[in-house]
Order: sequence, then structure tokens, then C-alpha cells
Amino acid sequence: MEQHFELVHRTSFQSNSLLELQQYCTDFMVKSPEKIFKSLDFTSLPEKSLVQVIKSDDLQMKEIEVWEHVLKWGLAQNPTLLPDPNTWSDDDFKAMESTLQHCLSLIRFFSLSSKEFLERVHPYKNLLKHQLYKNLLNSHLDPDSEPTDDILFPRSIKIDGIINSKIVNNLNIISTISRRIDKMVINNKFDHLRELYLPYKFQLLLRGSRNGFTPKKFHDLCDDKYNTISFIKIKGTEEIIGGYNPIIWRSSDTWGETKHSFIFSFKEKDVKSAIISNIKNTEYALNYGTSRGPCFGCDIIIKSTISGSENYNNIYCNKNHYEKNIRDTDYNFSIEDYEVFQIKERK
Repeated sequence: MEQHFELVHRTSFQSNSLLELQQYCTDFMVKSPEKIFKSLDFTSLPEKSLVQVIKSDDLQMKEIEVWEHVLKWGLAQNPTLLPDPNTWSDDDFKAMESTLQHCLSLIRFFSLSSKEFLERVHPYKNLLKHQLYKNLLNSHLDPDSEPTDDILFPRSIKIDGIINSKIVNNLNIISTISRRIDKMVINNKFDHLRELYLPYKFQLLLRGSRNGFTPKKFHDLCDDKYNTISFIKIKGTEEIIGGYNPIIWRSSDTWGETKHSFIFSFKEKDVKSAIISNIKNTEYALNYGTSRGPCFGCDIIIKSTISGSENYNNIYCNKNHYEKNIRDTDYNFSIEDYEVFQIKERK
């Protein structure tokens, strides 16, 4: 069926009694869009088929590519139009808008970068509803403007090899942290709506449920490693806290100084709930010691009060050396699991 997919697909959409076959074709196109969208007869797709594909959250394509292919399909349905929208009259825009009326609302325009919006969407602004275009413009020019509730989230692009975690299974969290590492996050309320930013792979150094919950094991596996991320799953909740350490961990009872560390929290795997707190007192960014695990200032403390070989028994959050409080309470809590990763650039 895959070898003769074009015939199977065309046949399936000739009858409403072949719904199961239509769904097979749609699922195949969602998982392997390059086999369809780069084919010569892509522009002959029935509108119903195109709509089914681009409405999928799991379509494995960059959003800018989805938009460009939809435009290409629309142009093929209007052969008298030139590709350059600067040559279009008002009637031309109306004709194109009519052709794409069932597709435009399915494009995740808010996922696009500012550059993509300026270069690839702005020339076609007359195709979009006035309020939609205004909201898009605000999202790029005014980071404090509020997103509306009807904005589609980025597609769930599956990328293997980014992270192997028992705590974090949402690449949106990894994207948010990666943006902050690269200083791309400036409290923008639209960041969670942008396309995933995944320039790093996360190499597992330690997992509590695998390696144990002692400071000694933490220092054995993590000392002298640069650029590490710690994730802590709080027992009995869906809350994840942690921090980024751009310098190394040490066993000596000293402080680590850096202006690039930050701590964070996520609730119920909801990226919108993220709190990211930058270091304020840089000389107290990291809290080293043989009885401590990954401690960030006095803001995230995970330690053993007995010895480095005993399990952690004193774990809490406080606002001290970082800018914000990342938890609603300062009470001690228990760890369900914790992980430490070293980040490296993807090749």
C-alpha cells in the first residue's frame, strides 16, 4: 500500500464508504509527510485530505513548512495567480482566501519565529482575519500582551535522543529550559506557544531510583561535570523543580559563583505554569558539600544531615539567593525521584 500510496490515497477519497482507508492514508501522511508533500502531485490532493493532515497535532513537519505547502497548494488551485503576493489585487487575495478558508485556521501561526512571521506571513496578511493578524503582531512586538484562549499549541514533533527521563516526558519543558539557557526567554507570555527549541541532547548522569539517593553517589557521578540540569520530582504531586548549573559540582564545603545559573518549577507538566528564577547573589549560586546533592544557593536544598553515605533527609525550597520563589510553600518535602543530566549540543 505504501509503494502504491498515491493510487490508494486517490481511491480512498473517491467514496465516503472508505473512511477507514482514508484514516490510514491520513495517519501515514502525518507520520511521513516528506513522502507526500515533496511529491510532484502534492497539489492535486483533495481539500478534505489536506485539511485532515494539517489539523493533526502529530504532523511531523515544521510549521513554516506546513504554511508554505498550504500556500503552494492554494496557488495550484488558482493557476492565474503569480507566486509573488505583491502582485496580487484585492480580488486575488479574496480568491486565495476562499480557496484556503478551511486551512487557514489550522496553521499554528503563533509557533513561528519573529523572522518567519516577518518574511513568510506578513506578505500574506490580507489572507488573515484582521484580529488574528493584530494578535500575531502583538505576540512578537509586545511580550506582555496576553495570549487568547483559542491559540493552537505547537505540534508534537517526535525527536528521538533528546532526553531519557522518568520525570520529564514533555519536550515543551525541555524547549523552555533550552531557551533560557540560550537567553532566549525574557518572560515572554508566548514562549510556550512557539515551535519547540531543541538544540541540545540531555545525557543522563544520575537517576535516584537507579543509582540511589545519597550525596556520595551524586558526587561520584556528577562532580567536575559542566553544564548540568537537575530535575526533582516532588512526592505526592505533579510538581517538578530543579536548576541549571553551567559550572561544575564539587564536594568541598564552599560556594559556586556564576551569573548564568537559574532554578525553575513546573506544575502538572503545564509549561504555562513555569516559574524560572535567575540568580541574584551570584557568589552564592551553587551550594557545595559532601553532605549535599544538587543545591542551588539556599533556595533548593537537598542534603543529608547524617553523612554523605546516608539518604537525603532534609529537602526544602526557600527564596534566598535567586530572584523568585519557585514554590508556594517553604515546607520540607519528599523526593519521588531526581535526575541529573549533562547537556551537549546536538550534532
